[in-house]
Amino acid sequence: MILAGDEFGHSQGGNNNAYAQDNATTWLNWLDVSAEGRALREFVRKLIATRRAFPVLHRSRFVIGNVNEELDVKDVTWLAPSGNEMAPADWDNPATKCFGMLLDGRAQETGIKRQGSDATLLMIYNAHHEVVEFTLPEVPQGRSWARLIDTGVPDGTLTVYQFGHLLEVASRSMLVLGLATEETVTRRLRQGLSAIMDVAESPLLF
Repeated sequence: MILAGDEFGHSQGGNNNAYAQDNATTWLNWLDVSAEGRALREFVRKLIATRRAFPVLHRSRFVIGNVNEELDVKDVTWLAPSGNEMAPADWDNPATKCFGMLLDGRAQETGIKRQGSDATLLMIYNAHHEVVEFTLPEVPQGRSWARLIDTGVPDGTLTVYQFGHLLEVASRSMLVLGLATEETVTRRLRQGLSAIMDVAESPLLF
């Protein structure tokens, strides 16, 4: 949910109900955006491009986390920093500050019982105030992970990691990684990456 001005860090000074403020609290000066604001705007453009590029991020079906016996696919898997699936004890542990959400692109896309062909994505969330090492999991039909988004390094370049890599996740950050495979899903990943890079390489001039 992005409101006008959010993309360059416009502040309302803590006023969360400023609809009646016809003054500098709500006015947007697009021609006086700071360098930091322009960088944030470009990062937001990258986020929008990422969501548009990967249908698995906006499917019409809710993920439920159960194995589809017919397709032998689990639409979402929650992972601990060890790279293993989270157990009830992990969920109940108040010290749990970091976890991963693995969205399998092979999961059923519609009501038709057939395997999907979207790219598989791994989202890692770290609410801890310290860096957390996250073991990148091995996934069937995959061969490596490509970092797409990293709020800890907003302008970071595309980086590829092998399965089992200990990825340092910055404090209070979120990452999105795409699975590269030997099959057609790799083409989906490349198409998505191309869309993201097109945005990154064509910044707005103001």
